[in-house]
Amino acid sequence: MRHTIRKKDGKVHRYWCLVRSVRVGRRVIQQTVAHLGELDERGRIEARALARHVIGMPEQAQLFKDGTDSLTVPVRLKGVRVERSRQFGDVYLALALWRGTGLEALCERLLPVGKERIGWAKIAAVLVTARLCEPSSELHIAEDWYRRTALCDLLQLAEAEVNKNRLYRALDHLLRHKAALEAHLAQRCGELFSVQNEILLYDVTSTYFEGQAEGNPQAQRGYSRDHRPDCKQVCIALVVTFDGFPLGYEVFAGNTHDSRTLQTIVATMEDRHGAFGRVWISDRGMASAKNLAWLRDTGRRYIIGAPKSELKRFGAELADRDGWRTVREGIEVKLTRHPETAETVILCRSAERRSKERAIHDKFSQRIEAALLLLAARIARSKKPLDPAVINRQIGRLLQRNQRAAARFAIALELDPCAAGLRLRVARNAAFDGWAELSEGTYLLRSNITDWSDQQLWKAYIQLTQAEAAFRIQKNQLNVRPVWHQREDRVQAHILVCFLSFVLWKTLEMWQQRAGLGNAPRTILEELARIQSHDVVLPTATHGHIRLRCIAQPDAAQAALFDRLGVVLPKRMRLSENEMPRLALSA
Repeated sequence: MRHTIRKKDGKVHRYWCLVRSVRVGRRVIQQTVAHLGELDERGRIEARALARHVIGMPEQAQLFKDGTDSLTVPVRLKGVRVERSRQFGDVYLALALWRGTGLEALCERLLPVGKERIGWAKIAAVLVTARLCEPSSELHIAEDWYRRTALCDLLQLAEAEVNKNRLYRALDHLLRHKAALEAHLAQRCGELFSVQNEILLYDVTSTYFEGQAEGNPQAQRGYSRDHRPDCKQVCIALVVTFDGFPLGYEVFAGNTHDSRTLQTIVATMEDRHGAFGRVWISDRGMASAKNLAWLRDTGRRYIIGAPKSELKRFGAELADRDGWRTVREGIEVKLTRHPETAETVILCRSAERRSKERAIHDKFSQRIEAALLLLAARIARSKKPLDPAVINRQIGRLLQRNQRAAARFAIALELDPCAAGLRLRVARNAAFDGWAELSEGTYLLRSNITDWSDQQLWKAYIQLTQAEAAFRIQKNQLNVRPVWHQREDRVQAHILVCFLSFVLWKTLEMWQQRAGLGNAPRTILEELARIQSHDVVLPTATHGHIRLRCIAQPDAAQAALFDRLGVVLPKRMRLSENEMPRLALSA
């Protein structure tokens, strides 16, 4: 535990954080696990109230109390041993989130126990919990991960009952209820965090396959956001709320253009969650003329980024210094009207983005200039005539590799009486420099909303980063890519499990934020994974061997983390009937 002291408004504030020591090469550094705030009494009370609201009471009496608290026997200390160590803290929290979001009760209702010996709702909990705590394949879950965790005790599900075939069949059962799961989560997130879903953020990404996926018609080659054009892929269209809580998704063929997904996803989400009062926010990939006309004609409200090429229509407005308003440090916006559709056009100018684009232009310009100098020198040194077609192809390849600044140069090959017969003439394009000076750092938004201010419109669009962050989390933290399944239905089920685990991730993140613990769920899960459950075997003089399933008590730092989250760890777990030893009374 470390703290920093800050003076604010004449008062001294002491802010605490939880750190851990990590070796990096030859150095040992301290990484921040979580920011705990001031650790005042009010904060702890609010955190505990939120914990009860989120996860209820995960400590089930029948699971954690075995009725032997009052037993007193003499113990042979020489024979005391510890067995069966399992990861407990991370799966305990994940299962609490699974129950707190109502997914356990919903799955038990959607997947009732029939003739099968193991309920599919429990296997679904294993799949989603594993994806959250340690993303891996179904084979790895069955053969390695599950036996290393305490889920078998928390779910009362033996290790032998979790195998790859049962996990695969659970995927098939779960996929049939995708719409019901999404509808439930939309309602539950509003109950937990007062999330409003009038403003919906929409974006599209892709995830690629390992293998040919010949039996999956959706597996196609297309524009790869993962920089794997050699692999087949599918496109995932995700809808999140203004706060980033996921509402639903759809899967499209891998060669589907972003603009062709908009009408499908809007109609699907509105059928599921209602259409009244919705505002759709999307990036420029959806801004086709057909989509914009459809949104306007159907009375739907939207804020959509426009291609940068449309900026040239508003050159006069960009040059005019009047009308710009600062909405954030380094950000200026200006409202105008579209000349053809009478839409509201939001011109945005960012100082940070301007410096970035200028650096990009300068970088590619320097590459072009250096290559042209070498080419001109080679032409001048040549002692025999050169073919103009060959030189022009070389120039074309050079401009193609550096096309961000290609228009800045006017390049021409001229006849010359020298030995090579050619001369390279290079001139700067003044029009490019003038337009770059005006447009660098500027982007354009289009909207049919007339009752919002320029600041409201810009802030709403900037929230689109929540959808982009959701994709990064699913790809980097929950391993939605690459996809190893080959069948279409299994691919759909894999994406559904990743979506449900992201719901738990986002729930934990929002819970952390409200408890003053930052927004890094993976760090919390890794820290809690160090808390294990153990079997303590006590040889007694009168009752044979007594086996107690105990949970390692957290250290001071972990205890502070649990206290801030408002979660109470149990001390003991009940053994199942087949694990209970027969107590042999001595004579």
